[in-house]
Amino acid sequence: MSSYRSLFRTPEFTPLFVGSAAKTAAQTLGGLALGTLVYRVTGSPLLAAVSMFGPSLVQVLGATVLLSGSDRLPPRTALSVIALAFAAGTALQALPGLPAAVLLLIVLLLGLVASLGVGVQWGLLNEILSKDGYLPGRSLFNMMSGLAQITGYLTGGALLTALSPRLCLLLAAALYLTAALLLRLGLSARPPRAGGRPSPAVTWRTNGRLWADRSRRLTYLGLWVPNGLVVGCESLYVSYAPGAAGTLFACAALGMFAGDVSVGRLIPPGVRRRLAPPLLLLLAVPYLLFAAHPPLPVAAVCVTLASVGFGASLVQQERLMSLTPDELAGHALGLHSAGMLSLQGVSATLAGTVAQFTSPATAMTVMAASSAAVTLALAVAGRRRLPASAAPEAA
Repeated sequence: MSSYRSLFRTPEFTPLFVGSAAKTAAQTLGGLALGTLVYRVTGSPLLAAVSMFGPSLVQVLGATVLLSGSDRLPPRTALSVIALAFAAGTALQALPGLPAAVLLLIVLLLGLVASLGVGVQWGLLNEILSKDGYLPGRSLFNMMSGLAQITGYLTGGALLTALSPRLCLLLAAALYLTAALLLRLGLSARPPRAGGRPSPAVTWRTNGRLWADRSRRLTYLGLWVPNGLVVGCESLYVSYAPGAAGTLFACAALGMFAGDVSVGRLIPPGVRRRLAPPLLLLLAVPYLLFAAHPPLPVAAVCVTLASVGFGASLVQQERLMSLTPDELAGHALGLHSAGMLSLQGVSATLAGTVAQFTSPATAMTVMAASSAAVTLALAVAGRRRLPASAAPEAA
């Protein structure tokens, strides 16, 4: 597809896009409200980070148990039910008097549900669009996500000065409910992409098939680890700047939006294919300046510049789809998202732990340096030639 406008003329793209926008806005507002609520109650950077990024921690469990459902469940039903589950869980978090442990348990349960929804959504997008339309389509979704996060964090930051975190959680639940209605009414009833029943055994077998190819394996690691470590930096915004975390999150979303526009529309394909390592380094390097404890304006510039590097994921996803059979597209994309979010959750926990014993600025610097080191190691591994007998399997 040659333009973003043509995507909206594709049947079912618009309701999937708008429903996803509502879910992203709900996740943004709800995450900021919950992180603020937990930090006010506990004063702990670790618990605040886990409350915002905790759903990512259980993505690995979903990837090993539920992911076969990505291609074996009717997409419309699966997506609308998942959005309803998030509406109910977020509303439950708004109940007064819930201990922090119960709030975190709900967070983890919702993360398990989310591990299935990601594969269903991106598999459906890959089905709705032609193979060459996936990258511009995913680019547009990423841009929408960036704009929704900018709006959500700025609006959420403003709302939290006037309303309690629990009221903001109820607003997020209403947005999830809106998303469920949009998806249910706007999508058609499609059959599953693959036959058979979802099961842990099928999930394990397909994961093994996807992981066995070295090219896909390196692509997955590049999608998961550098990105996840930098999200560990983002998980500390609340404790680094308690009164301006919404501003830093909005700056990160703005940078991500700029990266997605550049990679998705402005950079020629021949150049784009070589940009993953430089963009991943850009993702990490500006955070090294946090070692100097920069003031908020400088921190905002660093965050914005670094987040342009998230555009690397579009390059890597395009490569992943070129290496994957069509009937495994949903599972492959679900595995990508589950692994990435799992690393993000682990990194948020690790960053919060380091910050607990040092400072948020020190923890950000450590996570950024680790991300840059992993990127360089993967770039070296990717240049090694395989022997003829170990050539990748045909997709």
